Amino acid sequence: MQKIAIIPISDAGKDIASDLCRELKAKVIERSEVGKQWKNFNGFIFIGAMGICVRTIAPYIKDKHEDPAVVCVDTFGQHAVSVLSGHIGGANDLTSEVAAILGARAVITTQSDNAGLWALDTLAERFNWAIASEDDMNECIYAFVNKRPTALLMEVCDEGTDYLEKTLPDHVTIVKSLAEVDPAHYSLVIIVSPYNLCAPAGILELHFVPMIASLGFGLASHPDDYMDIYDQIDETLSRIGILPCYKHYCTIDVKADEEFIDVLEDYGEEVVFYSAEELAKVEVPNPSDVVNKHVGTPSVCEAAAILGSNHGKLIVPKVKGKNWTAALAIDYKYLREEKGHIEIVGAGPGDPDLVSVRGRKVLERADLILYAGSLVPKELTDCHKAGAMVRSSADMSLEEQCDLMKRFYDQGKYIVRLHTGDPCIFGAIQEQMAFFDRQGMDYHITPGISSFLAAAAELRSQFTIPERCQTIILTRGEGRTPMPEKEQLHLLARSQSTMCIFLSAAIVDEVQKELLMEYPEDTPVAACYHLTWGDQKIYRGKLKDLAKIVHDNHLTLTTMLVVGEAIDNRHGLSELYNKHFTHLFRKGEA
Repeated sequence: MQKIAIIPISDAGKDIASDLCRELKAKVIERSEVGKQWKNFNGFIFIGAMGICVRTIAPYIKDKHEDPAVVCVDTFGQHAVSVLSGHIGGANDLTSEVAAILGARAVITTQSDNAGLWALDTLAERFNWAIASEDDMNECIYAFVNKRPTALLMEVCDEGTDYLEKTLPDHVTIVKSLAEVDPAHYSLVIIVSPYNLCAPAGILELHFVPMIASLGFGLASHPDDYMDIYDQIDETLSRIGILPCYKHYCTIDVKADEEFIDVLEDYGEEVVFYSAEELAKVEVPNPSDVVNKHVGTPSVCEAAAILGSNHGKLIVPKVKGKNWTAALAIDYKYLREEKGHIEIVGAGPGDPDLVSVRGRKVLERADLILYAGSLVPKELTDCHKAGAMVRSSADMSLEEQCDLMKRFYDQGKYIVRLHTGDPCIFGAIQEQMAFFDRQGMDYHITPGISSFLAAAAELRSQFTIPERCQTIILTRGEGRTPMPEKEQLHLLARSQSTMCIFLSAAIVDEVQKELLMEYPEDTPVAACYHLTWGDQKIYRGKLKDLAKIVHDNHLTLTTMLVVGEAIDNRHGLSELYNKHFTHLFRKGEA
């Protein structure tokens, strides 16, 4: 957590200090206190002349790995300058944050920042990576920022490697193994891997270890060497070729009071416990009758590792020490080309800019994008990577869609099934998930912005009104797909809530008839066609005219019908918001 001190050198900087204190939750201190407080804060922001700032901090500067971030802002708030500990200390990031708060210009002189290159000395902290081995970091940075030919070997896939791939500099080449790293062609190799690797002689090496594995372990009862087990496990796995890459340790809950657990917690390690019943359900390669007899499950370390990794790949089966056993597993999502994966993605209402950030990232990563062509604009797939297959499912049967995805999945490929809006709302994903489950296929859902939210935005309406309407109903009319008796439109309409009706333009006459059984005929309605698409059209009117609006404008199934007094309503605001919710406004604006 950031702990920031603000030092206004003169009264001229007090207003700026006040703004920064509020936004950064910082503390104002006197210039004379800097020496005493040097180790108590992550960052210092001086407001005043650069010379005074430099002279103040000069006696306390020691090393970039220890010194706090220092930023200097002029008294007019026009420039924020990164002074000390730009990368490792975080001054560059703090400078950018301060500049944004003040509307100032950020002045950062670090070469890698100005050249748009990776800050190698910050990657470990940024992405929770360890550094296994390195030549002198400054030598690596010097070679990198001077654009010496660099090889990048990534044996896993996580947030950090996604960033490296997306921002790959021109002088960096991705390689698949160290055999491709010829010292005659490369000056530096950057490795991201949990495995113990060694670069060829004559080339600089920077090896990051991602914390992605789950270490399962079992213990003898109250081992006398519990203080040494932590190092023993590391040493044993190292001989196998695995570096310490554990994001957590996992074991059976009956061991929660063992002294070794205290050792792990003292080292700041996360420990996850599972019951014997949970562990017994996991199939493992090395079950033990003896273990089963004593703790009620055939496996502790292997089963715990697999559970901790979200049923991932067992990288290291059970190994034994004097008073312990251990196993290592990694979630399949971190492994490259080990196993296929399917990401079901909500496309949002249609505008390519309204797909989620996560959705965009997985679209850029996919080997196959199978999109609902009749409902999703093809422009959403324009971000695909070179070589990816992009197919519309509009003219494909469910069997054809599943067969195509299974073919890519079996090749260890990454598949995106792109659905409309939020796929969990009338998204037709149930049958596909049933197929994935039967086939034991790994999949995940990335939610999207539903078209009912786009309708509220495009209508410039708040669909809930204090004291008048506090419920939104998402439903559809009864067409070829029968509706449950208790969900008939006229029954739902009794509450006179805001109702968003999907997939029902073709049966609008029946929809209007049922709604008029409960809503007044002058209730506002809107027929929203192709929300956020380039050809979006919205027609407003009264409920008594809803069917006429749809028919006259030849609206299709890609139309959402909205009914309720919340449409365009600017009245009915509760006094509660004025008297008791003043925290929603800035001071003086309530």
